[in-house]
Amino acid sequence: MTTFDDILEEAGKFGHFQKRIFALLCMVSMPWAGVYVGIVFQGFTPDHWCRDSAVVERRQACGWSLADSRRLTVPMVNNSGVLQQSSCEQYEVDWNTTALTCDSQELDLSKTPTTACKDGWEYDYAGRQSFVTEFDLVCSDAWLVDMYQATLNVGFLVGSIAIGYLADRFGRKISFLMSNLLNGIAGILVAVAPNYTSLLVLRTFYGFGVKGGWVAGYVLITEIVGVEYRRTVGVIYQMFFSVGILILPLLAYFITDWRWLQVVITAPYILFLSYYWFIPESPRWLLSQNKNSKAVEITEAMAKENKMTLSKNIEVEIKTNEKNKTIITLLHSPSVSSRFTSAVVYQGLIMRLGILGGNVYIDFLISGLVEFPAAFLILFTIERIGRRIPFASANIVAGAACFITALIPDSMFWFKTVVACIGRLGITMAFEMVVFVNTELYPTFVRNLGVSVCSTLCDVGGIVAPFLLYRLAVIWLELPLIIFGSLAFLAGGLVLLLPETRGVPLPDTIDDIEFPDR
Repeated sequence: MTTFDDILEEAGKFGHFQKRIFALLCMVSMPWAGVYVGIVFQGFTPDHWCRDSAVVERRQACGWSLADSRRLTVPMVNNSGVLQQSSCEQYEVDWNTTALTCDSQELDLSKTPTTACKDGWEYDYAGRQSFVTEFDLVCSDAWLVDMYQATLNVGFLVGSIAIGYLADRFGRKISFLMSNLLNGIAGILVAVAPNYTSLLVLRTFYGFGVKGGWVAGYVLITEIVGVEYRRTVGVIYQMFFSVGILILPLLAYFITDWRWLQVVITAPYILFLSYYWFIPESPRWLLSQNKNSKAVEITEAMAKENKMTLSKNIEVEIKTNEKNKTIITLLHSPSVSSRFTSAVVYQGLIMRLGILGGNVYIDFLISGLVEFPAAFLILFTIERIGRRIPFASANIVAGAACFITALIPDSMFWFKTVVACIGRLGITMAFEMVVFVNTELYPTFVRNLGVSVCSTLCDVGGIVAPFLLYRLAVIWLELPLIIFGSLAFLAGGLVLLLPETRGVPLPDTIDDIEFPDR
């Protein structure tokens, strides 16, 4: 029986045809970075304090600075032993009965009662407009910032399963194009959302298409290359997410309004609709659906562009009564739990950059640069050592780095930064390998759905991550790192339960999984 891998021997395992498709699909990973972690800039929470209308009027009349009016509005509070101005309380003063002149430097309000903010907030914008400042998502409403990221991951969760099913039922290409159409529409609507409730709803629809389309592209490219090129295309495809991580702070630096940044992040998805004319359907999927004539047509075009000649007939036998068994098997895979933990730690560490108080642009750029050595380490180790050991080791290194970073005092800034970068490198390796390994575990006719089902707990992790980060950081800034470190150690142990897939051809049937040597 001739398999598609046999056909690739003659059609070309990674010729010009595959390289062209690969280059086009790699572009899909870059805007996904802006969608996934754009909250660092779009949801930026600047220094803020209560607004007092009477003091604001006096500031404008007297030419006071923000610091002058803030002194008359905001009480000092003790925060973990440090005396600082409150962000959520103001002096309870009736300025109609209090002498407020332009010379109020001697006015002592230290004994004045305080109350929660009544007239909203003022912000030290630093030139950046975020949805936090537009909708006043601070103090008692700060948890709504977490919801912005959580709803995206809800969309990821539902969309991954739905588009994963559609990709296995109707094809990789059509699902990819449908998701990009949804991305373009929903992304622009997010940019013009009139209120916070509509923003959350539209953000959910945005997430519905983004991840499902990315997975469909990932599966498509891994199905049209030879087994020895699978690791390279899988890792580099995800490496372009890291390229997007580097581009994002540069865009955010020049585009300071969150709505226009949203438009720029969305625009590529509209351009990807042109891929209808440039990318093919997966011949491997067509064969699994008994659409042999169309598979032959595409494979012959592949051979022609690769300057190769086909001599074999394409014949792949797909057994019946296997789908239910496979879907049930998906739910018992240790890779499901490992995806959850990897997503919590990866997304949490990136979003943490937005609350550290440093230069978020530089910190984000350095964080993105760390991802490239992770990709090279994957390429260097997975064919020499295998999948499981590097996968588990990456999680363990990330966990250890999280614990150590939490315990290093802030005075040792550079040492703390280096250890944190090592942790980011480790979790990036784990995060990239989890998709790659999942692709190798499932047969063709449910591969896209299999990767998507395992991806759902990654999305659950994404829902949990912002709440863990932002709420626990209020208690102790380093507390989220302790949680992230524990989860990374758990993931490292679970990964060791996975089968080794080094050098194993992509399975087409259940028998290919259970009896890989037969």
